[in-house]
Formats: sequence, structure tokens, C-alpha cells
Amino acid sequence: MLFRSGVELIRNAIELRPDGYWPWLSILTGLALGILQASTIFNRSCRKNLHRINNLENPKIWQFFRPGFFLALAIMISSGVLLDHWAQGKYFFMLGVAGLDFALTVSLLGSSYVFWIREKPTREKKL
Repeated sequence: MLFRSGVELIRNAIELRPDGYWPWLSILTGLALGILQASTIFNRSCRKNLHRINNLENPKIWQFFRPGFFLALAIMISSGVLLDHWAQGKYFFMLGVAGLDFALTVSLLGSSYVFWIREKPTREKKL
């Protein structure tokens, strides 16, 4: 959804001003920021969450995220919808929100490998 929203905002911005390099700069900046976020903040957060889940004795589905996460998620989604709405018709605001959408898309996808690829256990030395 974030990627789709970013693409729509870029299309709308190009309709406002067909000439120019700003849409491409917005996309590239969003991708670069997303790679940076994925390799730092998001990967660390995913590893900490996996560690916390692994330490649960009898995990329940609702324990996969902390209660504060659901509140933060609701605030982030609401903020994203508001930013998208407020950006309509404003060229640079649209490009900024599109860049943010691309950055979050890349961050989430880039850090998801932490959940899909498990680290190999260390081997014990034989005596």
C-alpha cells in the first residue's frame, strides 16, 4: 500500500509539472533512505522483537507485538493518511510524502529478511 501510494503521488506530481527531475530525486532519496533505515534501525528492531518472542514461555498470538506497538501503528497509519490527503495538489509536499512512502516500503521489505532467514547456530568444538 505504501508503494502504491508513493507511485500515485509521483504520477499526480508529474501531472502538475511534467518537466523536471524532482520526481526522480524524490524516488531516489526515498530508496536511499529506506536502505539506510533497513540496515540500521529496522533490522535492530526486528532482531530485538524476535529475541523477545523467543524468550516467551508459552507465546500467544497477541504477544508478538507489545501493546504500545499497536498504538504506534494506529498513529502511523492515521498520520500517513492525513499526509497523503494534505499533500494533494501541492507539488513538493506530494514528492516529499512519496519519498517517505518509498523509504518506508524499502525499510520494511529490506528488514523482513531478519524474519525469514535464521542465523545458523554456532557449532560446538569436539574434544
